[in-house]
This record gives sequence, C-alpha cells and structure tokens, in this order.
Amino acid sequence: MASQFSQQYAFRAQKSLGLVGGTPDYLPVTGFAGPDVPARTYHYSSDGRLFAYALPAVVRIFQAEGAKLLQELTIPNIIELKFSPRGTYLSTWERPVKLEDGAQHKNLRIFSVSTGEELIAFTQKSQEGWDLQYTVSESHAIRLVSQEVQVFRPAEWGKGVVDKLKVEGASMVSLSPGLNPSVAVFVAEKKGAPASVKIYGLLALNGVPTCSKTFYKADRAQIKWNDLGTQALVLTQTEVDNSNMSYYGETSMYLLSAAGNFDCRVTLDKEGPIHDVAWSPNSKEFGVVYGFMPAKTMLFDQRVRTLHDFGSAPHNTISFNPQGRLLLLAGFGNLAGKIDVFDRRTLTKITTIDAPNTSYCSWSPCGRFLLTATLSPRLRVDNGLKVWHAAGSLMHVQAVDELYQASWRPTPVDQAPPFGQTLPPAPQPSPTVLSAALTAKPAATKPAGAYRPPGARGLATPSIFKREDEGGAPRVPTGTASGSATPPRGYNRSPNPPGSGTPNGGYQNGHGHGGRRQVPGAGPKTPLAAPEAGTGGTGGQDKKRKKKEKKKGEKVAGDGSGAATPNGVESVRPSLDVQTNGLNDANGNEAVDAQTSVPPTPGADQLDPVAKKVRNLNKKLKAIDELKEKARRGERLEATQLKKMEGEVEIRKELSSLGITA
Repeated sequence: MASQFSQQYAFRAQKSLGLVGGTPDYLPVTGFAGPDVPARTYHYSSDGRLFAYALPAVVRIFQAEGAKLLQELTIPNIIELKFSPRGTYLSTWERPVKLEDGAQHKNLRIFSVSTGEELIAFTQKSQEGWDLQYTVSESHAIRLVSQEVQVFRPAEWGKGVVDKLKVEGASMVSLSPGLNPSVAVFVAEKKGAPASVKIYGLLALNGVPTCSKTFYKADRAQIKWNDLGTQALVLTQTEVDNSNMSYYGETSMYLLSAAGNFDCRVTLDKEGPIHDVAWSPNSKEFGVVYGFMPAKTMLFDQRVRTLHDFGSAPHNTISFNPQGRLLLLAGFGNLAGKIDVFDRRTLTKITTIDAPNTSYCSWSPCGRFLLTATLSPRLRVDNGLKVWHAAGSLMHVQAVDELYQASWRPTPVDQAPPFGQTLPPAPQPSPTVLSAALTAKPAATKPAGAYRPPGARGLATPSIFKREDEGGAPRVPTGTASGSATPPRGYNRSPNPPGSGTPNGGYQNGHGHGGRRQVPGAGPKTPLAAPEAGTGGTGGQDKKRKKKEKKKGEKVAGDGSGAATPNGVESVRPSLDVQTNGLNDANGNEAVDAQTSVPPTPGADQLDPVAKKVRNLNKKLKAIDELKEKARRGERLEATQLKKMEGEVEIRKELSSLGITA
C-alpha cells in the first residue's frame, strides 16, 4: 500500500502551478501540465488521492498519483475549494453577488467528484468558516446558519436539513473527529453575560449537553480537538487587553472533555499571550508556547499535569510530526526563523535549522522532512521553498517568483513508511542545493550582539539588557497604571557629579538640587548665603541688599584690573570661579577633592610612556578575560575574537618585560 503514495508537494505562484516528486530527485510529476492562466487556489484531498485547482473559468480535478485528469467543472470565479474527508464531494465558494431577479445568490456549492454533478447549494456570505464540516465517515455534515446548527446527510442531500440545534448567540461551531463525533458550540461574552462552550453528541443534539463551561474575557475562540475527538482545547481571546500589556488582547485556554468528566483552565506561569498550541498525534498530551518574548514552552498531559519544561526561547510555533516522534519549536513572523527539532522520547534537541523569512512550515507525511516556504505577499522577495531533513540537512531548494501557496501531499499515517526506533539518516541532497549555494549572494556580516555605545564597549553586558534565556533577570511587571514594563535602572543618566543627583535617582534634565543646572566639568556653584535671622531674606529686602553690594563694589573697583571706559572710569570685569584638581580657587582657598566635586578630566594627569603602555596592555587583558567568559557560556566567537585570545601570552610577556606582574 505504501508504494501507492509517493512523496509529493504542490506549489502555486503568480505565473505557475506545479506538482513535484519527493526524495531523492525532486523532479516535476510526469504528465502534469500547468495551466496557462494564473490559478486562484488548489487543494489536496485528506487521503492524498485527489488534487484540484481553480482557474478564473474552470475547476479541474486530478488523480494526484500520475496527474490524471478526472473532471473539469465549468464554474467561473471560484475563490475557495475543498474536498470532503474521503474525497467523495468537492465544495466550492465564490464571492456573493446581487442577482437581477433579487433572489439570493447560492455561492456555496457541493459537487460529486465522480460525476461532476452539482448536488446542493447554499448562501454563504462570510469567507471565514465557509465550508461544511464532515464526520470522518462522511455520514453527516454540519454548518452554522444564523445561530442555528444544521445537520445534513451527504448520502441524501435532497432531504435537506435532517436535524438542527438552536443556540442563542452562537458564533462558532466545531465538529470533532473520531468515531463518536461531538459538536462544540461557542457563545461569545455579551452585555455582562459570560461566554460559554457547550458540547453535544451529534446523534443527540436536542438532549442535554455532555459538557458545558462558562468563563469571562472571551470575545472569540479557537477549538482544537485531539485526533480521537475525546478532548478539546478552547483558546479564547479578547479584542482589547484592559491591562495594556498586549496589543492583540488577552488570551486564555481551557481543556474540556467531550464526555463531561473533566474540564479545567490551563494555568500558565508566565504573563503574556498564548502564541501556539498543538496536540500530539497520540491524543494524550499537548504543547503550549506562551508568554512575552522570550516565550516559554511546556508539555502537558491530558489532565494538565506538566510533563516537560523546554525553557524560554524566541519561539511562537509548535508542531508534532505525524508519528509523534519529533517535535519542532520555531520562531517565525517577526522572529529570526530558527527551528529547533527535539526527540519526543528523550526530550533532547536534535538540531537547529536556520530558516529566515519563513511564512509556512509543515512536516512531511513520513515525519522525516520539513517544508519551509517564503510566500507572497508576506514577502515579495526571495520567494521559494526548501526541504530539510529532520537531522538539519538541506535536501532541496526551489526559487519561485511570487509564490502564493505550497504544501505536502497528505498521506495516511498507516500507509507512510515506518519511522523506526531511531531517526533515519539523511539521504543525498538534490543538485539544486549545490547550485543554490554557488549562486547565493554572500551574506553581509553583522556585528554580533546588540549595539553598544563606545563608553560601554569592552564591558560585560548588564543583566538588565539581556534576554531571559541569556541569563538576564526575568520580566517583572511594574504594576503601573500605564502598563509600562520598563525595568528600574540602577544608574543615573544625569550629568550631575556623583552625590549631587536627586535623592531617588530620578532625572531633572541635568539640574541638581534646587533646580540649578550643573555644567559637566565646571566647579560646583557656591550656594547663596542663608539670610540672617530676623531679615526675612525675601521680597524687597533682597533688592535693597543687592543695590548696596553693587555700590560697594563700584567704590572698591579703583584698584582692580578693570578696563577704562570712555568716561575714564574702569569697569569691573567679573571673575569666574574656576576650580581644578590640585589648585586654589579665586579666594585663595584650597580646592575641594575631585571625587566630591568634579570628576577629573581625562588626560589632565599626564602619564609617562611606560604607564600608558601598561594601561593599554591591561585593557587588552581585560577584553580577553571577557571573551573567555563568553566562551564558557557557550556563545559562538568570531575569528577575530579567537585571534585576540591567542595573543594573551605575548601580552603577559610584554608586561613582565616592563616589570609588571599581571
């Protein structure tokens, strides 16, 4: 049976659409000719037997193996299409339009794949959740219409609705997989009433719900069932985060059992949004990526007990391979595109794949390969796809201009090659890898780490500026009304000399005590004399005192060094009280110690050449010690940094020759 399903992937671009075979050759599928006009969408059936694409005027259905044309449906303007689970029916959706006779436009149509006959049609205005949801056996199909869940029997489309359930305020419905299907209905929070999720048995819709859960802070929800259909994760989200901690609203997660014997909230120990959640194919465990960056990843069992903590890292995506043996954690979107692959049995990291600008990532049905693609319009440059082995090797590269869609051909797990006890070795890569490496532009070398101002270079990075996964302090909410999360700093940016800042370490725009501006490098200003007792020292008395001092100064100015004016009277030249380290001030008093007044100006004390040499050599040794510390932490060093470390012996010899013992 496995031979009937060869590895295959499809891609759709602005000017092309193709089917490509898998390992080891990655050659186009023989017999498949791409259309002459741009395709609007394509879709594989869940069992991988069928492939269909939509053109502006026609829809074509192929047998995926061998690309044999089965049906051509002349239906224009199709935007979406999808197969039923067993590939018996094909659903199509087009944009609704106003008809001339005023009748409703039935823009959702169901066709028989074998005959091409239209079986039934509906009016569906919204593109989100447009298709019907089928059971695995295709015995029933459901859709939500105006707060009413309608049930159909696909074998008897002509009978119309065979069962229905009216739920006031229902905004979403989800049908579980598995042999005993259930229906989960979500009602959003409205006018102070809490949101709710109710689960009904499909065959007993009008009975009492088997499970019901109410909660607040839920404007919309996603419902993710495990493969057996026995449990569902409900991921809720609000439109606005009242704490101002997130632009996208507040998220929460709940675990519900279809039988009603278990339900709880999934409590997470880090603040921030829930980025992604995924069930394991064994239906007994799930992984969650949550929290402000760097996000935390946890593995839970079906009773929300912690199985493993993967720590904090810049991740926002989690995915199990179809066999449940491997697990990937990745950071896409505005993150760097690193993919960490873990062995689920040993919970150890196998490799890290560097796939920047990735917009789409998925496991192959055999669980050994990853397909990553850079799609348009997310990015309009460097579009294309790559195939990676799970051990980290690049297997295939295909550059495609304006790539819109890419995906593996689905294959049932029982018909895929067995995975084995250990990860199979990577096969030989295709020739496209070598040619892509030869034609690739050399990447511009970027300086390692964040920008450091010149005054902070050569020093260890303070923990306040490190990410949590790099040894920095954990993120602590400030609890302020504005929602600011800026951590408190242990230093003062004010140019005031040490000891002259504000008592609480705050900033006063360069002003010291009393609001007087302190000029860096200048001596401290002499404080005004305190007013004598009984004089008050304010108002008009201050003006009188200033006038008396001015007249007294004019009388004494005869012996000064003033310059002559045209009237023959010498003008008094004001003197500046300039204070330098080790000199006297204008009044002849000894200068104050520099550590309590003004920091010494660099270069003021002239060093002899030997002292300068020793100082420079000590700086180099300090930089080498910091590089050693980085190497002990496991950070990757550049070639120039390694070369600098090799010169340590020569530096110490030179210090010894100068009579200095390092």
